[in-house]
Amino acid sequence: MKVAVIGAGIVGITTAWELARDGHEVTVFERRGAAAEESSFANAGVLAPGYVTPWAAPGMPRKVLGHLLSRHAPVKLRLPLSASELRWMWKWWRACRLETYLLNRARMQRLAFYSRERLHALTAERQLEYDRSSGYMVLLRAEKDAKMIEPGLQMLRDAGVKFHQMGSDEARKIEPALNPDTPFLGAVHLPDDEVANCRQFALLLKAEAQSLGVNFEFNRVVTHLDKAHAATLSIAGEAAPRHFDAVVLCAGVASSQLLRPLGINIPMAAVYGYSVSAPIREPVNAPRSALMDERYKVAVSRLGNRVRVAGSAEIGGSPAHKSSSSIQTLYKVLQDWFPGAANTSHAGASVQEWKGVRPMLPDGPPLLGASGRSGLWLNIGHGSSGWALSCGSARVVADLVTGKNPDIDIDGFGLGRLGP
Repeated sequence: MKVAVIGAGIVGITTAWELARDGHEVTVFERRGAAAEESSFANAGVLAPGYVTPWAAPGMPRKVLGHLLSRHAPVKLRLPLSASELRWMWKWWRACRLETYLLNRARMQRLAFYSRERLHALTAERQLEYDRSSGYMVLLRAEKDAKMIEPGLQMLRDAGVKFHQMGSDEARKIEPALNPDTPFLGAVHLPDDEVANCRQFALLLKAEAQSLGVNFEFNRVVTHLDKAHAATLSIAGEAAPRHFDAVVLCAGVASSQLLRPLGINIPMAAVYGYSVSAPIREPVNAPRSALMDERYKVAVSRLGNRVRVAGSAEIGGSPAHKSSSSIQTLYKVLQDWFPGAANTSHAGASVQEWKGVRPMLPDGPPLLGASGRSGLWLNIGHGSSGWALSCGSARVVADLVTGKNPDIDIDGFGLGRLGP
């Protein structure tokens, strides 16, 4: 089949690869001038399937309200909120019910473990080399943090994830560069999890896809899909529409705008995250892999010769405005745990401060599969888990487009989950 993929982030590139591998003629349209320029550009890079879980969880509304006045809050609301953002928050609040959360958590983790298998298989098969490190550690500053994480540990037990609870002395043996002047209670170490550079992988896989004949067209804005035949699309500046046998939508937050004229209303919100990346000043003072500060929900990752600090969930505002308090929280966490590890001087251009958008659905899991419109397929709404879910989502959607049964149960990933 002749297939178009809209979007060249990590989800679009993995989807294009899988479709091309199945023998389809694939064209990728991307509004930016290069691949992986938006949500995939500078995320934390953590691949921890056991921790992939809906943001809509019991107790979360209370936690969000409790954070509102905190300077270093992991969740922030930027007023005024739009009507669509308020509607999204209402749907999110309803999805925080225990029964809904448990269903969606199981769905996301099933996809996340499958996705990690696909990532490892693809990396080995194509002999891809990108910045990656094994192990993931959750740092607990005090007893309060240990109590907060206990439900998550039970979740790991239920999923059969290997982890070790340990005191601070044992944690320092695994990550010897941890600041000796920062006291902490202990940590949870997950030896089978990892951190990897999402954008590096995306660019490598793009080249592999091109070797299979995938055509990437950059600076191409898809303006709309044909109402009668959704596999026909229009490009800004082009007089004639483009015709395909199938279209797979992987366009992040822009996906909802393309779907709305077709009568498909997706409750998707832009939830912003931040990161700071800087070159390592002294390797002995840098982390070996990835760590999460449980209190501030900030990850510190080792990505080759760079350290990346990432976190925050910001609802409202604009992609152009960077919150100084959110960025300062990242610097604070880096200083607390790894002072002197990275060259964070702004004298040169080596420090990268980034704000990216997460295309988030209110209840957690992405939408994978048929749209209900002829020829149009969905691979959207991965939220903060796009990197962790991308390879599995791509294989599932490619199977569905080709008419195969996916290798995992995909109940709950369709449009019907969201109701009328």
